[in-house]
Amino acid sequence: MANISEKNMALIKRMQQNELTESCIYERISRFAKGEENKKTLRRLAAEERAHYEIWKRYTGVEMKPEKGKVFWYSMMARILGFTFAVKLMENGEEKAQDKYENLVEEVPESINIRAQEEEHEHALLDMLDEERLQYVGSMVLGLNDALVELTGSLAGFTFAMQNTRLIALSGLIIGISATFSMASSEFLAARSEGREDALKSCTYTGIAYLLTVVALIAPYLIFPSSQYMLALVCMLAIVILIIAGFTYYTSVAQEEPFKSRFWEMALISVGVAVMSFIVGIAAKAFLGVDI
Repeated sequence: MANISEKNMALIKRMQQNELTESCIYERISRFAKGEENKKTLRRLAAEERAHYEIWKRYTGVEMKPEKGKVFWYSMMARILGFTFAVKLMENGEEKAQDKYENLVEEVPESINIRAQEEEHEHALLDMLDEERLQYVGSMVLGLNDALVELTGSLAGFTFAMQNTRLIALSGLIIGISATFSMASSEFLAARSEGREDALKSCTYTGIAYLLTVVALIAPYLIFPSSQYMLALVCMLAIVILIIAGFTYYTSVAQEEPFKSRFWEMALISVGVAVMSFIVGIAAKAFLGVDI
């Protein structure tokens, strides 16, 4: 076996550790992933990662154990956010690490073949991932976008018009719950008119996304005292940005869509509507002469 520099040997050990850990992650996720084809592909990926581990072990001569914390973390994410998100997030990190193979080519020719297999993983994942929750991301986006724009605008307008967090929360809650049922039923009817058999699931995902957004946006008005309506407004807008950032990141990883453009588009629309509605609230209160 050719002599390997100390730097490359340290790199090989890190890669050996990663291959073993990722093999265990694939294997663990395959136990609860839905769909037989998904399970088979995940097990195949686990076997390939294990084979890569064995190759690197021939160079290091070291037997390793998987990183339990990492295995637990990705397994937990797979259960909560779906195996598609967890696996693709892990593969994104692996893709960034592929440049390291270039440093090994001269001393470890096998690294070229390993890199080719690692790249093939992504294509296999794209072909095999068929998770139910991702089939309804469009419905969730619809519910989320509508709730963010409509409720953000309403709450911002109510904030200056009413100047009382409890009244604002009550009004927002009534509008939010009504809009949830309206949005879910509209999605159901639209799906049925298209002849889709998943109309009920589609409207359920839309309604859940809308309702959770309603609860999150109204929360600051329930937490802060009735006189601190401006502070509640600022916190509500901060929650809007966090929701947009979190959901956009999720879809950017799971569906491989651009993050920045979608984030700024949703953020600017939601905040812009809030600003315009706040101005409308000021104008309406002055014009109508109502003092609550």
